[in-house]
Amino acid sequence: MKVEYLNPFIFATRKVLKMMAYMDSKPMKPYLKEQSNVLGLGDISSVISVSGECKGSIGITFSTQCILKVAYQMFSEEYGGITDEIVDMVGEIVNMVSGDARQELVKLGFHFSAGIPVTTHGKNHELVHSVKDRVIVIPFQTNHGEFVIETCFDSKKFLE
Repeated sequence: MKVEYLNPFIFATRKVLKMMAYMDSKPMKPYLKEQSNVLGLGDISSVISVSGECKGSIGITFSTQCILKVAYQMFSEEYGGITDEIVDMVGEIVNMVSGDARQELVKLGFHFSAGIPVTTHGKNHELVHSVKDRVIVIPFQTNHGEFVIETCFDSKKFLE
């Protein structure tokens, strides 16, 4: 995938975390995931399907340490673990990242609509993308742990 196509996901992710949780995040080097349906890299994940120019999905996965800090920053409340409120919050975060990234992708000639986020959590949970193609993982580092964004699209034009 061209860097210009990855940048909207990086910018959207950093913007949402900064705006909603007052948290800085540093993107690390993107890489291709070995398989599209493999276990999540963290403790809680949410995936949202997109359609339009092509089909695809955008996912986000947080470590427990990181998501508990995000929740504290957003709600000013300490959590001892992942709750239903945090599950909903992660779905909303991926929805917001998707929305911001899709707005930027319009500037590059891509038009997408989004579905409803699906959130799963627990050790060794499965992160399922809507298409069976190459999954690009963008890891992020914060002062409170790690998280990753994943993108997967079935268009050769988008992946070139």
